[in-house]
Amino acid sequence: MDLTVGPVQFFWSAERWSAFYDDLAQAPVDRLVLGELVCSKRLPFFQDRIPDAIATLTDAGKEVALTSLALVTLKRERKATGALAEMGIPIEVNDLTALAHLPEGMPFWVGPLVNVYNEGTISWLAGRGATRICLPPELPLDSVARLARTGADLGVAIEVWGHGRLPLAISGRCYHARMHGRTKDNCQFACEDDPDGLDVKTLDGQPFLAMNGVQTLSDTHACAAYQADALADAGVSALRLSPQSSGFDALCRLYRQLLDGHLSGDQLVEAIGRDETGARLSDGFLTGARGVDWSGKAMSG
Repeated sequence: MDLTVGPVQFFWSAERWSAFYDDLAQAPVDRLVLGELVCSKRLPFFQDRIPDAIATLTDAGKEVALTSLALVTLKRERKATGALAEMGIPIEVNDLTALAHLPEGMPFWVGPLVNVYNEGTISWLAGRGATRICLPPELPLDSVARLARTGADLGVAIEVWGHGRLPLAISGRCYHARMHGRTKDNCQFACEDDPDGLDVKTLDGQPFLAMNGVQTLSDTHACAAYQADALADAGVSALRLSPQSSGFDALCRLYRQLLDGHLSGDQLVEAIGRDETGARLSDGFLTGARGVDWSGKAMSG
């Protein structure tokens, strides 16, 4: 299987953003999705650096695509979505309204925020030009296997979420702004203080979710360490790794070793546990009804 790096979901400084992709030029990943997924107000901070990042990554032999916004609500956001097709590289659609802005017959990718739950949806997207689909992370393994077979029949590569906080919802309201007593239009970029999202706990003090501006994420980092072999057997072509603010290039190397058979799932999890992020891991929804469940609980306990 290949490794795909999804778009940065959080608000980072332009310098951190550029350094992140400079480092990934030498990482053992096959493709990357760049751009702004969550909030269009963040884009101007690094927009002028995107062409250089594309050049750096393509010169290093990586495939590169640009993400569309997860939720388009404003005229300027529609205009920006239309301009994506002018960049000359694939667009990853995370809101189906973006399709209206792509030239007929232009190949595109589909991100995990689009509800691709059945064979008919994959067929329709393939007919419209989709060449790669990252499935929504809430699908169980048996559904993934069926959709991977359909993708193979139609020549569409199927990806599955491999590591990172799961994207659960996008809202028209900004949680970070509200928490600081501000309006969304005058948020003053409160989310910049939380480069991996802000932990949200229950009234009992239990870890629950994470918030990221207008986005809700899982508290845990879904980790496919124990499902990678089953996903490969099911015909999945790539695992998707979601960027985090520290140790990400090392994480990419660990997953490459896992997929190459040089690390076991236990060894990968042990190595992740030694980093400084303190991330809590889960299986996501691949193996059961509760996404928070974790196959490595006995080992980590």
